[in-house]
Amino acid sequence: MKKFIYTFFTLISLFLNVENIINNIKNPFVIGSFELLVTGILIYKLYSNYNKNFKFKTVSTLFSLFMLIGDTFNKTNSFKLMFDNIYIFLLTIIRFSGYFILFSVLINKLFEFKINIKLKNKYLDFVFNKYPFISSFIIMFICWLPYIISFYPAILSPDPSNQIKQFFGIRTHYNESVIMLDENVLITNHHPVFHTVILGGCVKIGRMLGSDNLGLFIYSIIQITILISTLALTIKYMKKLNTPIWLRLCILLIYSLVPVFPLYSISAVKDVIFGCLIILYIIFIFDLIKSQNLSIKKCIYIGLLILGIMLFRNNGYHVILLSSPFIILSNRKYLIKLLCLFLIPILIYKGYTDVLLPKLHITEGSIREMLSIPLQQTARYVKYHENELTQNDKEIIDKILDISDLKDRYDPTFADNVKNKFNKYTTNEDLKKYFNVWFKGLIKHPITYTEATINNTFGYFYPNTYRWYIYYNYDSRLKDCGFDYHYNNLDNLRNILSSYGVLFPYIPILGLIVNIGFNTWLIILIFSFIIKLKKYKYLNYLIPSIILILVCIASPVNTYFRYALPNVFAMPIIICMYLNIRKEVVYEKEISSFNTVL
Repeated sequence: MKKFIYTFFTLISLFLNVENIINNIKNPFVIGSFELLVTGILIYKLYSNYNKNFKFKTVSTLFSLFMLIGDTFNKTNSFKLMFDNIYIFLLTIIRFSGYFILFSVLINKLFEFKINIKLKNKYLDFVFNKYPFISSFIIMFICWLPYIISFYPAILSPDPSNQIKQFFGIRTHYNESVIMLDENVLITNHHPVFHTVILGGCVKIGRMLGSDNLGLFIYSIIQITILISTLALTIKYMKKLNTPIWLRLCILLIYSLVPVFPLYSISAVKDVIFGCLIILYIIFIFDLIKSQNLSIKKCIYIGLLILGIMLFRNNGYHVILLSSPFIILSNRKYLIKLLCLFLIPILIYKGYTDVLLPKLHITEGSIREMLSIPLQQTARYVKYHENELTQNDKEIIDKILDISDLKDRYDPTFADNVKNKFNKYTTNEDLKKYFNVWFKGLIKHPITYTEATINNTFGYFYPNTYRWYIYYNYDSRLKDCGFDYHYNNLDNLRNILSSYGVLFPYIPILGLIVNIGFNTWLIILIFSFIIKLKKYKYLNYLIPSIILILVCIASPVNTYFRYALPNVFAMPIIICMYLNIRKEVVYEKEISSFNTVL
């Protein structure tokens, strides 16, 4: 009887459309009766074959909440589908229970799951054992070649287009959002100056050779080489981890055939090279835990890597700053080396941002970039509770945000519309007064603030949504400013490849590879599995990914693939590292059992 109840609750969780119930639509389920019956039989069979206590309760609770909260905010931008009335609240309890039971069973089965596939083939041995790096590099390059040719010279989105314009002294909206140190120096550090100079420098070289397009292609070749080399290096490192050849083959196929990899390799955004550096940083952390080896030569290499992470993305500084204490304290054997390894690049970076850039009259980015969460909360508060604000409160908000059309500018999943009217002349005193008003709003309507934040972040935890995914459209910003940037005439091939890219997330099972919410779930799962295995020292290699999730939460856009790119691209090697940890635990148990027998 208990299994029937579990099955019933799970079916309600998976297929009941609460929005239909609220709107009095007759059919409350998203699938037909036959499909519901077949699914129910399969779920009942799954539960009948599971006779253990529920484990991983904390993770199951989290995932259940992610599903419920994600569903309601994806459809209504609020908690409506969870708490609209007492009847809906009771349904929420049932749906939570159904999800909790399902996730508890699936997570436990996944934790205990073992697969033993052995592939022996001279060609596979050649690719994955004899020449893993160069073989993987060539295979990926061949598979990516249609994208490289059809999207020649590069895919430009608004950010890199504006970076190039700044490099060539053309004013952009970034200049309007800050108080310029020098009106003649239009480059700002809103986007990392280091990346802007590399990107703009390549275009300048191309222009000297007679073609802006050629310059963009030079940048593309550099970025393609870096990304393919990094991914090929992970394949090589998997050999060191004794990852099964069948899994290495699957990962190489993912790298080669999943469209986000080639499409982003030719997208001139800073996140691609930054993502590569994050992958190398994760490998460094894991290798340090495994080998406990830190030579001077390796320190120099890692020091440059750490500096690169901070130079290629402004939030790279926070990744390094927040992850370094964990790495240093858990490897006290190399305390002095690690202190120097992190401290020297950090000091160089601070000298670069706080001394060199101001000396070159390069303006820092606006403080508004750090205020996405409170500004969105204020905008939502004004939209729904403006009548509760005093005239003084309105004047304080107006001084930094322009309250006249604030509620119309409010977009639940995109903070830039609100932030774009942030007053660049805002003083510390203005901010102090604003946060006093902000705090009063928090006390009065905490649910409104909570809804504003969840609206802007739920896609990073909810796997049933896709937004802001890939770039493939032609961006005319440079052409409008006189640059010779254009695609070639391979329109049909571009349309086919871009359509494949757009449709890929919706392919059952395979689409999860590029799903941001699912990627976050995997990080949480691996974290919990490592704790269950009592291999706490290995938690360190997940810290960069966890910090990047927090960065996504603080970001201005919900479910932006570019922000989550480092974690998605690093996931194959992260999984292989976990499997290596599990293998280590099995080996230790076998040794312990053997010693006990002796």
